[in-house]
Amino acid sequence: MTEYKDTLNLPQTAFPMRANLANREPGMLADWERRGIYQKIRETTAGRPTFVLVDGPPYANGKIHIGHAVNKVLKDIVVKSRTLSGFDAPYVPGWDCHGLPIELMVEKKKGRVGKKLNAREFRQASRQYALRQVDDQRKDFKRLGVLGDWENPYLTLDKRFEAAQLRAFAQIIANGHVYNGYKPVHWCLDCRSALAEAEVEYHDKKSNGIDIRFPVADTADLAQRFGIDVPKKRVSVASWTTTPWTLPGNQAVALHPEFEYVLVDSGDELLLFATELADASLPRYGMDQHTVIGAVRGAALAGLLLEHPFYARQVPVILGDHVTLEAGTGAVHTAPGHGHEDFAAGVENDLPLENPVGNDGRFLPSVELFAGERVDEANAHIIEVLREHKNLLAHEPYVHSYPHCWRHKSPVIFRATPQWFISMDDKGLRANALAEIKKVHWTPSWGEQRIEGMVESRPDWCISRQRTW
Repeated sequence: MTEYKDTLNLPQTAFPMRANLANREPGMLADWERRGIYQKIRETTAGRPTFVLVDGPPYANGKIHIGHAVNKVLKDIVVKSRTLSGFDAPYVPGWDCHGLPIELMVEKKKGRVGKKLNAREFRQASRQYALRQVDDQRKDFKRLGVLGDWENPYLTLDKRFEAAQLRAFAQIIANGHVYNGYKPVHWCLDCRSALAEAEVEYHDKKSNGIDIRFPVADTADLAQRFGIDVPKKRVSVASWTTTPWTLPGNQAVALHPEFEYVLVDSGDELLLFATELADASLPRYGMDQHTVIGAVRGAALAGLLLEHPFYARQVPVILGDHVTLEAGTGAVHTAPGHGHEDFAAGVENDLPLENPVGNDGRFLPSVELFAGERVDEANAHIIEVLREHKNLLAHEPYVHSYPHCWRHKSPVIFRATPQWFISMDDKGLRANALAEIKKVHWTPSWGEQRIEGMVESRPDWCISRQRTW
């Protein structure tokens, strides 16, 4: 009896019916390695025009995931296609063997520096951990079928690599770009370290939105500035913030010199607001009935002294163009140790620039009422103290975009500390970088606008970290 399949004109092939790749592929890859396929390609393509793919390295930390696979496979496609297009296209893989991800893993097993290990022992443990991760990830990358010089990768912990980094850094210093400065930086409470702008991402956060009274210290001075007789009532500047924990660091209240500010009589007390925000602010305090008794430009109030809402000290009214009418009251509580604009205003107005928060995110022992409290847990206590001093006008949740650590996804704080920076504007670094961007061919073309925008707006680059590895 004739088999029906024998009557069909089908191609003859030695390929098996089932791919069975899970079992076959390891054998294929082992055969490539045994035959030295990568080295033979290098020998065959020697002398051709060179195409070098500069591989941005993965962290030597953890098992590879789909992101690693997409990254390595796409790069392998580029390298192999260039080889087939007539180029000598070597591929040297690499690993970033330093940084917080590795340090955190070692901390989980060994503890923080100073507990069970000193700094030298901790670095040695970090080095050993990173090298183990390189070995594990290398096996998985080779399993993806990626051809490369896997036995001679570049590692950031290699002494030659570190020496090259130091030589490059020395040149940056010699060019005058590096300086030591004291100013607020993004500070991660989990990292216990300063963060650069590139390590910060923005997510929505629910904060404590509070309105605060800053009582006027000298009502006669206020009356003279407004040119009116001020009733004998409590008089305060109303200020709004979403970071109650920064109030121990308050040193001033900022007004915009050109905005109009009104003095409002609500019946029991007098409050000062920006004219355009008074009607929106008063209902938050349950003060629907009110009378405007005077108005002046912010510039007329510069130097007016106010009482701190819970400390026995006076703080001045200062002027600043950073004050806006987007939200709040038009009067900005100013803590120079906790924000770029506040710090700049502090320098300009000769305010104290101290930062009352330690590396661990807790108030320093010298901070009255809140010593030792972690700042992200102190908000409720600070709000209660404001209430006790009768200086809390309103308290309600406020959802807004807020900076977070890109590793921990946790909110960061601004903290003034001595750090090392690379200046973008001194010695023309920003201008030179923008000029070099124009000389590069960008694919896709919108990449040029993106990197150009980043360089144009980048503040000075914080390059120091409070870490061991």
